[in-house]
Amino acid sequence: MPVTFDFSGKVVIVTGSTKGLGRAMAQGFAEAGATVVVSSRKQELCDQVAAEITASTGATAAGIACHVGDWDAIPGFVDTVVERFGPIDVLVNNAGINPTSAAIVDFTPELWRKIFSVNVEGPLRMSSVVAPVMRDNGGGSIVNIATVGAYIGPPGSSAYGASKAALLNLTKTMSKEFAPWNIRVNAISPGPIKSELTEGAEKATPGFYERAGSATTMKRVAETEEIIGPVLYLASDASSFVTGEDHIVAGGMPRG
Repeated sequence: MPVTFDFSGKVVIVTGSTKGLGRAMAQGFAEAGATVVVSSRKQELCDQVAAEITASTGATAAGIACHVGDWDAIPGFVDTVVERFGPIDVLVNNAGINPTSAAIVDFTPELWRKIFSVNVEGPLRMSSVVAPVMRDNGGGSIVNIATVGAYIGPPGSSAYGASKAALLNLTKTMSKEFAPWNIRVNAISPGPIKSELTEGAEKATPGFYERAGSATTMKRVAETEEIIGPVLYLASDASSFVTGEDHIVAGGMPRG
């Protein structure tokens, strides 16, 4: 089997792809020749980013809004993608939220459930709707974006860390249930990477990047583009015998 990162003729969905890691991954898939569906909650922003990607790569990129925390919105979103572009080959469940830093005793049920609805239920629902489409087309690849924080359990991020730990466990279950359909399911757990989210942390607590970088073996914070290689690998036939795994992209940051 030839190993290639050529995604020509492939349809790729990246959720949460109007900024940060999702934006970088969408750009990377487009540069590799894929038809990319840019998706987040706001249609106008999806359209803007898709147009930017098309202009810079020449690939087909389309903005289709979907709030992954809305269980009932996902089937219609998937139907729209299939109607416009055909079967889906790759799904990257990147959309996630971490709206607050709070101690465990300060969390409300509403906030806890909101985080889990996007970070766990969103990938669950999206994957369960996309998987039959992939099955009927001979298979595919699903990549769930978690975090190294799922292993570390940092203070102030209990709901976010717990939701991503649940996503890692869900990844293993998906890989077993979808394997008979020739669908591989893997995860990526990024460490400290520059993005809108971490820029907010740097502004709120100056020195965040320096502290986060010092916790890695490589003594630095990554650029968003450094996520592209790992996600293209897991989405491509280069990883044809890899499923149910979590690939940590954290510069050697310890897991605990």
